[in-house]
Amino acid sequence: MSGAMSWPFLRLYMLALLYFSANALLNVIIPLQGAAWGARSTTIGLVMGAYMLTTMFFRPWAGQLIQKHGPVKVLRLILLVNGAALILYTFTGIGGYVLARILQGVATAFFSMALQIGIIDALPEKERSQGISFYSLFSYIPGIIGPVFALSLWQANGMDAFTVILISIAVCTGVFGYTVKMEKEPNTGEKSSDSFGVMASFGQIVKNPHLFKCSVLMLSASIIFGAVTTFMPLYGAQLNSGSAGIYLMLQAAVVVASRVLLRKRIPSDGRWHSSFIMGTMLLITLASACISLSSAKGAILLYAGAILMGAAQALLYPTLTTYLSFVLPSANRNVLIGLFIATADLGVSMGGALMGPISDYYSYSTMYFICAILGIVMIVFSYERRKSSDESVIRVDSNDGPSTKG
Repeated sequence: MSGAMSWPFLRLYMLALLYFSANALLNVIIPLQGAAWGARSTTIGLVMGAYMLTTMFFRPWAGQLIQKHGPVKVLRLILLVNGAALILYTFTGIGGYVLARILQGVATAFFSMALQIGIIDALPEKERSQGISFYSLFSYIPGIIGPVFALSLWQANGMDAFTVILISIAVCTGVFGYTVKMEKEPNTGEKSSDSFGVMASFGQIVKNPHLFKCSVLMLSASIIFGAVTTFMPLYGAQLNSGSAGIYLMLQAAVVVASRVLLRKRIPSDGRWHSSFIMGTMLLITLASACISLSSAKGAILLYAGAILMGAAQALLYPTLTTYLSFVLPSANRNVLIGLFIATADLGVSMGGALMGPISDYYSYSTMYFICAILGIVMIVFSYERRKSSDESVIRVDSNDGPSTKG
């Protein structure tokens, strides 16, 4: 495997596209179906949040098991779990949706970790950010047409077609995923990861300053991302102008375009770029404000929010993930990156679970304004004084001690 755009990596990206196609439909159908069954925003938020909450819980274990057994064996097994979850959506009610979200959360924890660890391990350091960016890009491509397609199905009472589509996605993803190969084999002789247990990793989120800073930023941003994903279909139905489907399609299109056009702009040198991170958090803040004000000012602000939010999503995750791949201890990197990604999952879950009651008590517009305030706090938090220009990038290695790379 060589180069982020070589054929073996393209197969991994295409597998991500197939896998996340179901989410592009479910993120719209579940809130609408829940509201049709009489569920409140709080309940819908909890159902939607169960997916990422479960994913968050299993991330660190996924990183450890994948490092021990290899990504291919884990991937093939977990695709069966994902298929069962998708089929469960087709014949159950709100209780079945909760179970399906939990199963899907388990599958996603292992699926995304397997692909991302495989990409990080196989790519040269200078191309890591491009590989992670392309993985994220392909996972967002279904979101370009998925929301509009899901709304069309819903408005046409096409739930029978929805059933056929979900089953088809489950089968195609399983068949395609079974043929994927990754170069790196598990290192069964490496004992350092076993001595650094998963439970011990949770303490590192506070002890390791790099992991702490990135995790807080990712958690906060993901709360906002989760609030948008969960409640935009319901918020759009209340607006006098503007469409939730067009918003979600536009946001996803901007994510994809930004990942292609800006992939080489994402830092991949192991240094903390304060201005870059602060600018990204500013985009999230402005996007939230635009969404909040769109209820009074119209569709232009809504769609402006989609563009700003999409650009921020495209930049933040690969930037922080790449930075951590340089500065975390190499022997335990997979577990700690799994923990970092878990904070993103937790944030998305909290975006539904915490913001749902706020929406019920106040309004969706007020809830998105609170998201903007959270963004302002994170702009300040992301600042870090630039170190002297001659200071080296420090990579921590648990076996050899700290080493420097000029």
